[in-house]
Amino acid sequence: MEPNADKLRGLCITSLDDEDDDETELPNQPLPASTVTVAAAASGYDDGDEDEEAEVMLGFLEKPKHPGLLLRHLFPSKAGGIPAWLDPVNLPTGNSSCCGFCGEPLHFVLQIYAPIESNAAAFHRTLFMFMCPSMACLHRDQHKQWTRNQGNPRRSVRVFRCQLPRTNVFYSSEPPSRNNSDKPLCAGAALCHWCGTWKGDKICGGCKKSRYCSEKHQALHWRSGHKNDCLQIINSSEASSSVLPAVGKVPARTSWPEYQIAIDDEVDLDSDGCDE
Repeated sequence: MEPNADKLRGLCITSLDDEDDDETELPNQPLPASTVTVAAAASGYDDGDEDEEAEVMLGFLEKPKHPGLLLRHLFPSKAGGIPAWLDPVNLPTGNSSCCGFCGEPLHFVLQIYAPIESNAAAFHRTLFMFMCPSMACLHRDQHKQWTRNQGNPRRSVRVFRCQLPRTNVFYSSEPPSRNNSDKPLCAGAALCHWCGTWKGDKICGGCKKSRYCSEKHQALHWRSGHKNDCLQIINSSEASSSVLPAVGKVPARTSWPEYQIAIDDEVDLDSDGCDE
């Protein structure tokens, strides 16, 4: 994060709700099972009856008792670190994973597990938030929203939604026991060995083992030590991957500290027993 990251506190990403009435609206189509879609980070929604009081949930950052509690098959809500993709195969790719201004891969901020009980297709549902760490891009994003640009909007903040039915190819239909015996039903896509966030579509031309989401991350990994590791893998008779980072551990120093998000109901200040 840049030294002037404190300015984030004063940065307001304006909503797109108050666009002109003649604006073309995107169709609100249901998502098929195992789908990842891109949504505007500040998009609004119709809450129906204005007189009906909306239920509010609060999230509190806590250090996890064990890092294993934040793995994808336990359906965590978390902030920082690397994402625990709900659908570990069909990940956002191309421009969806990059800042619309500088073109660099976006950084993972947080994810919230938010299933919808009344929707069988959203038995499992997680929202993922990503942003560019550049303050310059965030300011340009804010300016673009002010200009009401009707073209293809560029964004430095993105939110993805992924949902799955109860019966799917990735997880058991039974709830996790959380006793260290839970395992996903299948492996996910190969991720970038530098950031551990996006799909590793690019392969190191030397060792043919390390994967990357972008040329920049490949260059950063090379300079941080993969230059020597690459030769070690090539010269190894077994071509061992032991020199590559383990799952959930990546060499990038740009990820934010990892926390578990504990979710609780908002306290009704008018109710009895709320002195604390």
